[in-house]
Amino acid sequence: MKKKQQMIMTGLLGLALFLIATGLSFALFSYFGKIPGRPSLSPLGPQDHFVVDPSLPKTEPCPINGALFTKPEKELWAKRRPLAVMIENHAEARPQSGLSDADVVYEAVAEGGITRFMGIFYCGAAEPVTIAPVRSARTYFLPWVLEYDALYNHVGGAGRCNDTTVDERAKALCQIEEWGIKDMDQFGISFPTCYRNYDRLDHPVATEHTMVCFTDKLWKLAAERGWTNVDSKGVAWDKSFESWKFKDDFAIGERGASSSGSFVAWDGYEREYGVRWDYDPNVNMYKRSTGGAPQTDLENQQQLWAKVVVILLAKETGPVDNHAHLLYNNVGSGDGQIWQDGKVTKITWKKPQRTSRTKFYDAQGREVQLNRGQIWIEMLPIGTSITVK
Repeated sequence: MKKKQQMIMTGLLGLALFLIATGLSFALFSYFGKIPGRPSLSPLGPQDHFVVDPSLPKTEPCPINGALFTKPEKELWAKRRPLAVMIENHAEARPQSGLSDADVVYEAVAEGGITRFMGIFYCGAAEPVTIAPVRSARTYFLPWVLEYDALYNHVGGAGRCNDTTVDERAKALCQIEEWGIKDMDQFGISFPTCYRNYDRLDHPVATEHTMVCFTDKLWKLAAERGWTNVDSKGVAWDKSFESWKFKDDFAIGERGASSSGSFVAWDGYEREYGVRWDYDPNVNMYKRSTGGAPQTDLENQQQLWAKVVVILLAKETGPVDNHAHLLYNNVGSGDGQIWQDGKVTKITWKKPQRTSRTKFYDAQGREVQLNRGQIWIEMLPIGTSITVK
């Protein structure tokens, strides 16, 4: 009994010493973290983030969407390449994080009438951007990735080369490898660059809707892999890049009367995936609602908006396998519309090759100039009903 009591006392003494040491460490950590002039400490180490100076003039046009930025922002983006990130649009996963900071956003159906986004982050992401929920790759997004020679961040995807259950045409993971895309698959990326956050939203979500990634950390990791503004061979990402043509907004008296436009990619999915863009002539922007409610960005609580909405009509094929994978023919040409300045322009879109820039032409065959600012590309199946009021 005496021996047992000694063991208990020894254990309690050890626990007391551990708690004292832990408390002392926490106190020292907190104290030094608050010393003026000392870098702020965190479990991830010192934070050294770029901060935009709002007093500086915006004189530098972004090559991707024409928006104007400060010289320090340009100096920063000139050292890296565009980052393409797959983002979920399942109703359960809203609101998303980071979409409002993308230069361009692409949207297309993934499966079952549920759409998915791909944000292109470059000029507008000088300050670190939290992106969520990051989701898997799909083959028809890859030709858009190739337009920018971008880093491609996703969480797995459809079909490796040896996967016999996936249609050959839908094997996104195989194509990423074969086409030389600069792959930033989360399956090869660890914390803190990406991690699962089950508490991002105020409601429970399935695991596949929890992946969060950070632009600054993705660009840092890419640099470690030899992908900056140039690749490992010294070739700049924009060597063959073709920028769209941009223009300034029409004066308020020259703007059109179109107040809204709406559509749903698949009939019967209006309740959760019906999209409506409402035009505000005072700011010359289109504000987005999905499923009858304003769609917002969790990070700033602001409604998503676009300076330009581009509709691309493309042939839809599928499902092509038992995984319900779809195919969209976004290489070639087709019809579409451009919404900007409160007006609708009927267009023909052309993308001759997989790596070619998608261009937009009016009825006279002239390339359409786009307003400076965030651009949304909406790919819809041919025959989709589009309402403009």
